Amino acid sequence: MRTTFSADRAAKATTDVLAVLVPVGRLSGALADLDAADAFGGALAGAARDDGFEGRIGTSFAVPGLGHVPAKRVVLVGVGSGSESDLRAGCGNLGKLVREKGAKTVAVVSPEAAISTDALSLTIEAFAEGNYRFDKYKPAAQRKAATDELCFYGVAENARAVATALALAAGQELARNLVNEPAAEIYPDTLAAVAESLAGGEVSVVASLGFAEIQAKGMGGIVGVGQGSARKPRFVHLRYEPAGGAKAHVALVGKGVTFDSGGLSIKPNDGMLTMRCDMAGAAAVIGTMKAIAATRPNVRVDVIFGAVENMPSSNAYKLGDILKMYSGKRVEIHNTDAEGRLVLADCLHYASELKPDVVVDLATLTGAAVVALGDWYSALYSRENSTAVQLLAAAERSGEGAWRMPLPDLYRDKIKAEWGETKNTGGRAAGSITAALFLSDFVTTPKWVHIDIAGPAFMDSPLLHYVQGGTGTMVRTLSRWIEGLGQ
Repeated sequence: MRTTFSADRAAKATTDVLAVLVPVGRLSGALADLDAADAFGGALAGAARDDGFEGRIGTSFAVPGLGHVPAKRVVLVGVGSGSESDLRAGCGNLGKLVREKGAKTVAVVSPEAAISTDALSLTIEAFAEGNYRFDKYKPAAQRKAATDELCFYGVAENARAVATALALAAGQELARNLVNEPAAEIYPDTLAAVAESLAGGEVSVVASLGFAEIQAKGMGGIVGVGQGSARKPRFVHLRYEPAGGAKAHVALVGKGVTFDSGGLSIKPNDGMLTMRCDMAGAAAVIGTMKAIAATRPNVRVDVIFGAVENMPSSNAYKLGDILKMYSGKRVEIHNTDAEGRLVLADCLHYASELKPDVVVDLATLTGAAVVALGDWYSALYSRENSTAVQLLAAAERSGEGAWRMPLPDLYRDKIKAEWGETKNTGGRAAGSITAALFLSDFVTTPKWVHIDIAGPAFMDSPLLHYVQGGTGTMVRTLSRWIEGLGQ
């Protein structure tokens, strides 16, 4: 999406949609140019008021240009108080509205809701989020065109803010596309291939292992979960190394279960229907790598994921099996549908061997996180306060929901095993916490954060400006956090 700026009058913009950002109580001021004598002549504000439009978040008012202005359509979009968060919400709503109209060019005017340079990136990102659709499998007649050009009027040009916004939006879009693709298209080999395609410049492929190599390394968690599928698992390690030297070193680990049937502990039909999304953690770290390859922070970043299909077959791992993990620990299997933590455990130990300053893992790990926090908030776990606070602040800044959860050793007995050193499920109560406790046993770095994205990674129905499907959650949060570490 091309983003431009204009110092001309917005009323003279030749565009598919001319969008005016309107704060509550400032309708007349926002429409001063469009309601001038050579445009709508005062009729626009009156029509909006008659329709009950006041500028509240989530509201809009649209009219055809009808020769009053060159634009085909004028849309007034509520931005509430005009704060950064309200601007973000309004621009996300705008992106959604214009995609429904198939608008290829959109002009945005902000006379009474000044967009600061700090807020500019956020508003472009939000517009892209709302403008997104995954419709490649729809008939051509049912597809709505994405916006090609976004032009701002009355906003100071800032090339860096635009470049950052477009880079983060592209990373998030990649993650969303990966999640939304059916499992017949995105499986271990193809997910690995997408990740490897990012190599070039300061991004390299450190390791790309097939099944035999994963077995040889002793990654028993990845082997166990993936052995039941005809499509065997993959392990991938990408690295971004800044040319000018790194001020910090981060390892990002993602859960890459490209389809989760539950294995022999098979899911019911409704629970399995959207399980192509179970690789959203891997999609998020791949999307983050795409973003930072463009923004080029002064931070070394290792991206690591295991890609598997969890399928029932004569060769699937079984209840009661004891898997020897990459760390050497032995895990007793009590539920083959608690598979993601086994894959992550091997990846986390591998990441720890790199001795980064901090390890962050992302996973659609537990339904318990959704029960606790719903569809908007990711559950964040860490015993290290400073990094947790930084990530929560980055999430708030990016408009992504995250909430810190407790990680008490009080519940450790729930994963105590009869025959192995630990077991892979702690039962129904505190399920998200016991999953995090399990993962903590495979991390040896002082700083580690686990983010359970099971709620916001995939929307079963539209929410705010997001359509149904993958959201690419945490790509922008991680990218902003990493950028901050390098400054």
